[in-house]
Amino acid sequence: MNAIIDVAFSRSRTVLLSLVFILFAGALSYISIPKESEPDIAIPIIYVSMTHDGISPEDAERLLVRPMEKELQSIEGLKEMKSTAGEGHASVQLEFSAGFDSKQALTDVREKVDLAKVKLPDATDEPEVVEVNVALFPVLTVSLSGPIPERSLVSIARDLQDRIEALPGVLEAVIGGDREALLEVVVDPAVMETYGVQYSELFSLVTNNNMLVAAGAMDTGAGRLVLKVPGVIEELEDVLSMPVKVDGSRVVTFGEIASLRRGFKDPDSFARVGGQPAVTLEVKKRVGANIIDTIAQVREVVEAERQHWPAGIDVAYMQDKSNEIRDMLSDLQNNILSAIILVMIVVIAALGPRSAILVGLAIPGAFLAAILVLSSFGYTLNIVVLFSLILVVGMLVDGAIVVAELADRRMGDGKHPVEAYASAAKRMAWPVTASTITTLAVFMPLLFWPGVVGQFMKYMPITVIIALTASLSMALVFIPVLGGTITRHRPVNEESTEGGITQGYARILAALLRHPGKTLLAALFAIVATYAAYLGLGKGVEFFPDVEPTFAQVQVHARGDLSVYEKDAIVRQVEQRILDMEELRAVYSRSFNSASGQDLAEDVIGVVQLE
Repeated sequence: MNAIIDVAFSRSRTVLLSLVFILFAGALSYISIPKESEPDIAIPIIYVSMTHDGISPEDAERLLVRPMEKELQSIEGLKEMKSTAGEGHASVQLEFSAGFDSKQALTDVREKVDLAKVKLPDATDEPEVVEVNVALFPVLTVSLSGPIPERSLVSIARDLQDRIEALPGVLEAVIGGDREALLEVVVDPAVMETYGVQYSELFSLVTNNNMLVAAGAMDTGAGRLVLKVPGVIEELEDVLSMPVKVDGSRVVTFGEIASLRRGFKDPDSFARVGGQPAVTLEVKKRVGANIIDTIAQVREVVEAERQHWPAGIDVAYMQDKSNEIRDMLSDLQNNILSAIILVMIVVIAALGPRSAILVGLAIPGAFLAAILVLSSFGYTLNIVVLFSLILVVGMLVDGAIVVAELADRRMGDGKHPVEAYASAAKRMAWPVTASTITTLAVFMPLLFWPGVVGQFMKYMPITVIIALTASLSMALVFIPVLGGTITRHRPVNEESTEGGITQGYARILAALLRHPGKTLLAALFAIVATYAAYLGLGKGVEFFPDVEPTFAQVQVHARGDLSVYEKDAIVRQVEQRILDMEELRAVYSRSFNSASGQDLAEDVIGVVQLE
């Protein structure tokens, strides 16, 4: 360690240039590092979702769940498998051990699903394999509501979806509250009877004329011609002009015996925001993207498109994760500034303004160095990293204070500043290093914290270890070299006097040292009394502290064979009682036929989300 310090002082300009580089590069990393709410961890859960319109829960279990379970149960590393069957839907949830290889597990699940889907009914939709990832949760929900036709609202939402998904930081924008568009054919039975057309003929006519035919290409030796057979219905006119029957010399078209109109599938859910029918877009960011910049870009796109929409459309932004990140960043900056100011006040009172400046520089220096390293490792600035940085604020200046104080004493004895700081750094190198290592030893076991919580919280020991290591280099290399460079030589103090606080402390310490046995017993008694007081008066143990929530959810329960319209009417009654509360920023209501796949009780017919 002494050799490193000697090299640092012999090349002081290089060390100071390195300090400037760390501060500058750390500041740039702080600006550019991706910022997100939760760390990007792989939750060991993958679920397979299967949809079959109109199927009963019993048939869904027999025809969907069991064939899928039979294939999935042989996956290596599978810890638990849970299945759910409901009306028109079934799902299989797979739980793996924490720390699993998410990519390999996802590949294995997809292979088994491909083997199982050939055993499913033909009318079953393509099974969907979904990996649960905290980083892929929605970071912003954009709501479009208002008293305008549903078709217009859905059309606007789909156009907005394309523009939002074109942003580089957006993974996808999922539309909620829309319905699948259909082309309804209304047939006149009297006209059909006149022309002698049967319903089965119409069904086969539409089916046979809406097929993709791969015609290939024709190679004549003198050229190659790609052939295309127009067999897919694309426009409304394609159906209306379709020939149905030849009556003598007259061709009867589809438009003569039927009328067509655009419509939607029958609703199985309803969504409203503030009491108005709504369509929502749940925006998910890409892994590693800056959440603040991404949400800002989404808002800019929405506000730009809003200028071209009808006046009755209301736009609401819900569950905005960037606000949390901004608050945490603001808290971090406030804590850093407060810590620097308080430390400088204390050190000015004890050591003087010069030492206060040097010690105060150790905090942002260690912080920016830590962020530079975290950014180079590919980590993001998330809630755990921010909490860890705030946690170590008070630990970053310990070594710098000790070295600066000893250097100040050496200069008071007449040594040159460079010699004084070099001597202080060498003298305190091992004590400061031992103190730092002791603190690191407390956080080191947290690196091996098992389970999902361990994967989530591992960023805390990593951040603390990097920050404290940076503070060690600040205390033993950068601050002493800087102090020796900027400090002027001053005359020797003829008398060394101690202040009132120091004198009082010295008298108390001398008295305690005269009675070491009693002092030790008093310390042990204080420890035992503290534990006893906590056991008697403590509030117990809980995983998360009880904090005031910013979100709430009202679940509406009802039993009976209710239609989706009756369920929605009940949810509306609950919603109307809540809408006028001034404390609420947003009220998002949903009613649905089935709560399958939503981790809700079977008799839940709707939820009202409050922000």
